[in-house]
Parts: sequence; structure tokens; C-alpha cells
Amino acid sequence: MPDDHAIDTSAEESQRMREKYGVEEVPGKTMGVYGPISGEGEPTFFKLRAQLLKEGRSIQPLAETENLWTWIKVYAEGGENTLHAHTTEDHMFIVLAGEGSFYGPNGEKKVLTRNEGLMLPAGTFYHFNSSGDEPLVLLRVGSRAAPGNIKKRMGHDGEECRGGTDKNKFKPPVFSDEYYE
Repeated sequence: MPDDHAIDTSAEESQRMREKYGVEEVPGKTMGVYGPISGEGEPTFFKLRAQLLKEGRSIQPLAETENLWTWIKVYAEGGENTLHAHTTEDHMFIVLAGEGSFYGPNGEKKVLTRNEGLMLPAGTFYHFNSSGDEPLVLLRVGSRAAPGNIKKRMGHDGEECRGGTDKNKFKPPVFSDEYYE
């Protein structure tokens, strides 16, 4: 594993984030940002399934390597409401269920519904919110675009904007009995 990946996914920071989002450790596996790292030369199979929420937001890791990761993100309400950019990560969202309104730094707005998506190259400022009547379920795929901390997020004000914080309007997940699948 490259040194910069080990640094930005310190055991303490990664554990804290997984606990906030309700993600469980996988015994016997090296954990990545949120899920276990796939073994070299081993395929990782997954299913698009996530528990829905009554409140807050959650992350369901699907698969991760050192340079590519995919998760399902669920938002009962709100979203990532602070304008920010991921400085070393290209990523994309595909709406699986619900409706999301995505915003750019210059007042751009696009409402996305089921099977519509958005690509965000590293350094692109955006924010979004769940704008429909049901939970917003997103497929999120990210990849390393540059060396450095893959968790680094920069606010439009030039200050660090960490996920899972009050600045990013984080609300812990309150799970319902229903699932997206």
C-alpha cells in the first residue's frame, strides 16, 4: 500500500468516520477509507443494497482498492450542504432512488433523478441536497487523481472542510426497517 494512502487513512481517523456513518469493521481484512481493501488479483463481488434512513446520512461500502472505491450513500434529508471540492479525487454520483439537487460555485443547479449522474474532476466545487419526497440513494465512485490525502476536502473559503462534521452539516444515521435494492 502506498505511504500516502496509509497516512490519509490512519486507523484512528478511519475508525472514527466508520463509526459516525454506521459502517462496521470487517474482521481479518485491511480496511480502506470505509470498507475492506480488495486483495490483489481477487475480484470483489457486491450487491447494490443499502438500508434506508429516517434521519441523517449513511455510507454502505461496496468495494475498495488503493486507487478506486465505490459506496452507496443514503440521505434521509439534506445532503452535503457546504460547497467543497475533493482535491486529490475524481468522483461521480449516480442517483439510484430519490431526487438530488446539485449546485456549482457560480449558481449552477441541476436536479438529478433515477439513473442520472454527475462527474466531478478533482478540484471541482459542488454541494447537493436531497430534494425529493423519498430518501436520496446515490452510487458514489471515486478514484485517486493525484498524490496526497484522499480524504482532503477544501471549502470554497479555502479552509479544510472535513466530511462528518458540523461544518458539512453532518447528521448521524437513524436507520429505518426498509432497504434500497
